[in-house]
Amino acid sequence: MTETTTTPLSGLRVLDLATLFAGPLAATMLGDFGAEVIKVEHPTKPDPSRGHGPSKNGVGLWWKLLGRNKRTITLDLSKPGGRATLLRLAATADVIIENFRPGTLEKWDLGWNELSAANPKLVLARVTAFGQFGPYAHRPGFGTLAEAMSGFAAITGEPDAPPTLPPFGLADSIAGLATAYAVMTALAARDRTGEGQVVDMAIIEPILTALGPQPLWYDQLGHVQPRTGNRSQNNAPRNTYRTADGSWVAVSTSAQSIAERVMRLVGRPELIEEPWFATGADRARHADILDAAVGDWIAQRTRTEVLAAFEKAEAAVAPIQDVRDVMTDPQYQALDTITTVDDPELGPLRMQNVLFRLSATPGAIHWPGRPHGADTDTVLTELGLTETELTTLRREGAL
Repeated sequence: MTETTTTPLSGLRVLDLATLFAGPLAATMLGDFGAEVIKVEHPTKPDPSRGHGPSKNGVGLWWKLLGRNKRTITLDLSKPGGRATLLRLAATADVIIENFRPGTLEKWDLGWNELSAANPKLVLARVTAFGQFGPYAHRPGFGTLAEAMSGFAAITGEPDAPPTLPPFGLADSIAGLATAYAVMTALAARDRTGEGQVVDMAIIEPILTALGPQPLWYDQLGHVQPRTGNRSQNNAPRNTYRTADGSWVAVSTSAQSIAERVMRLVGRPELIEEPWFATGADRARHADILDAAVGDWIAQRTRTEVLAAFEKAEAAVAPIQDVRDVMTDPQYQALDTITTVDDPELGPLRMQNVLFRLSATPGAIHWPGRPHGADTDTVLTELGLTETELTTLRREGAL
């Protein structure tokens, strides 16, 4: 992306103390739009995301995405020198993001009382599986447990199959985006009050918002959403369909006008006249008939033919794409959704671009994730530590 000197979060300093996904992703989102992010990792136990998934030449690729736009330092917060150094860093920071179990920072005398004393304007974002209080607060937890507890797994999968967990960090990703939003909200409040505050982000909560009105339905109607596979209880046809050349496409008819266009396209306009066709919920109760009509028509045509016909009819369709298709999709290419970034270790890398486009102050990827501790000396020297102090910290094991 083109370099810009004007970024919306320029001048904001973020300390990323978190590991794995939700907390670090929030810091990545802030860094993409100009915040200075300093990733603080344990000297001998780096963020496990460095080792998650495939690697190339011994370098973890997931970290290249999650660690982008971050300077990396090492610090053992349990050591006296590490604690003192973090407090010095906190005095210069606007935001700290951490995901230790509740009570861990306090055990190191780095809780909110100490951090806010060092910097009353600080925003401390605490990202945990279950939140800072309640009966589960001290349990270990990951996004998988949120996907299970929230009701997501219960409604995902075929009706006669087991509940299904997503094959990626869904709850963590939603919580990461929510944390970035929460941090910006707290910073906006600080602009008015002059004081920082604590953000308590429980990974089990944002996914509930993404799941929609299930609690409201149950509260008012006793309704429990069942597993319906690719079908919806709110509209039909809505499914995946196989084409004549063995590909798959997805069709959605959330709008009544789109449903009518699809039926005309597949040669079944008489179904539009059925009394039950008038609402999405009634159409969903007749999904077998509608799926057969759409599926039979699609099965006789190639994917290219199906997509062209749906586009001409102004009906909603998309190919089922894997990552190979994503990398060459013309819409993603037009948006530069997958962009190229130069990396000193691995050369050019293609990865997801910043999350959205701003017309006046766009974000940018300045560098991919850097090696463990690559910027320790630089950052701490900028903080005012002398060579003697750095040597002492290393002798203590704090760096």
